[in-house]
Amino acid sequence: MTQLLSHIINEEHFILSAERTLFWEDKRTLIVADLHAGKTGHFRRSGINIPQSVYKDDLHRLLAQVLFFKAEKLVIVGDLTHSIVNRELDLFRKWRKDFSALDVHLARGNHDILDNAWYKEADITVHNDPLVIEKFAFIHDITDSEVMPEGSQFIFSGHVHPVICIRGKGRQSLAFPCFYFNNEYCILPAFSRFTGGYKIDAEKGDKVFAIAEREIIPLHKT
Repeated sequence: MTQLLSHIINEEHFILSAERTLFWEDKRTLIVADLHAGKTGHFRRSGINIPQSVYKDDLHRLLAQVLFFKAEKLVIVGDLTHSIVNRELDLFRKWRKDFSALDVHLARGNHDILDNAWYKEADITVHNDPLVIEKFAFIHDITDSEVMPEGSQFIFSGHVHPVICIRGKGRQSLAFPCFYFNNEYCILPAFSRFTGGYKIDAEKGDKVFAIAEREIIPLHKT
């Protein structure tokens, strides 16, 4: 079972994790997208009884990945939060205080609508423009950038919650969250398991890594 997979981008070493994270080894940086903190609480407020354990599991997974990789920086490629403040965001604030030494950066997404004061109090550096670290850019929605941000050669994005469909005999098919790579950008899977997904259509030369339970499955288009 392959839980981790090495991947080289522009001579830099990254590690794909079946927990829906990407680790940039040289920079000790964990990269995630679409946590949607507070989403299950938002549903509960609307009368849909989604258990809070769903969100707590996401936080535990994030903690485990930070500790496993010994990450010094966390880059969230948009949609850290889902909506307005609720108890689940209080849980995230507590989580953040427990790991105050972790340098957290957020490339703001369309759901990140909280007041700037909330992010400041949580010690999160928010980037409204593309976050560029050396030759890599971090943008929530790849369609928001028609050109490569200045100084960068490759983009990490989120937003669409990519899934890939694997078809069997007859009309059987299964959809799995995935990492999607082409020559210019990567779309990361949604870190939260409480999300929908958008089916991507890989083209020749693209690299797709499906996530099935705790396994990473390469499904490259040739």
